[in-house]
Amino acid sequence: MGLPLSPQKERVHMSPAPVKTRITEMLGIEKPIIQAAMGWIARSQLSSAVSNAGGMGIIETSSGELDAVREEIKKMKTLTDKPFGVNVAQAFVRDPDIVQFVIDQGIKFVTTSAGDPMKYTCMLKEAGLTVFHVVPSLQGALRAIEAGVDGLIVEGGEGGGFKNPKDVASMVLIPLVCEHVDVPVVAAGGITDGRSMAAAFALGAEAVLMGTRILSSAESPVHSNWKEAIIKAEATDTVFLNRSGPGPALRALRTERTDRIQKEGVENIFGEFANTQDVYFGGDLEAGIALTGQVAGRITDVKSVAQIFEETLAEYHDVVSRLPR
Repeated sequence: MGLPLSPQKERVHMSPAPVKTRITEMLGIEKPIIQAAMGWIARSQLSSAVSNAGGMGIIETSSGELDAVREEIKKMKTLTDKPFGVNVAQAFVRDPDIVQFVIDQGIKFVTTSAGDPMKYTCMLKEAGLTVFHVVPSLQGALRAIEAGVDGLIVEGGEGGGFKNPKDVASMVLIPLVCEHVDVPVVAAGGITDGRSMAAAFALGAEAVLMGTRILSSAESPVHSNWKEAIIKAEATDTVFLNRSGPGPALRALRTERTDRIQKEGVENIFGEFANTQDVYFGGDLEAGIALTGQVAGRITDVKSVAQIFEETLAEYHDVVSRLPR
């Protein structure tokens, strides 16, 4: 039997061992965790916290506010010296010069989403950028490989935000894609902790993307009403809307408004986002739609991004060590 630790040694904090993958090496990050590119939310305050915690912070463009995005990128460079990237949400960015915009900001890593990967991948890679494309299906993944992407973000239907109306769960989609591609895969949809990260790695992923978990973090700029709603949510407290169109499908927090939309439908789903600022930052969850993933049902508290990442890696190692050999 070993000697008991001294009180001083008992207080020593041991960081979990790093998890190195092709993605951490490719992106130069310490932890294989990427932040979702949430419109208006994924800006310097939150994204710098992610990068400083060892993950990959992402600045959004889906708001379409490129002047504001430019300023947020400048702020990022003062808040962190760690790697970060930009998402190009093709369906929402109307500026035809978006590729040159990204290049001009000195960005080295781009995620592209909500559109054809053939549109920008070649131009981005010719400029020396690393490109990952977000896909909701095997067909989308193969199209992105044909376009020449460096990696894929494979997003199951559990995740919050805009979705493929023919959604496929992460447990099915991630291994399906991994069986058909050689590029590294980031698992998205349903990821919130070390247990879900270990599951994603078992399915073939080499990094995970967190949305709702980071949305509910201490550094997230959204109103506390939204964070509290996530903490109180059951696993059934999100709804899948607009499956039949027109426009994109999406997963959102269950409210009186989204229950009504689910039952009655709407002519224009984008019209429901007219009061986004009131929802996200004013805390009026009935003023519009609060995009939220099913994993809200597993989130029970607000923690700093650094603590979330630290606990995720520690739990990941613990889960892996206890798996049957």
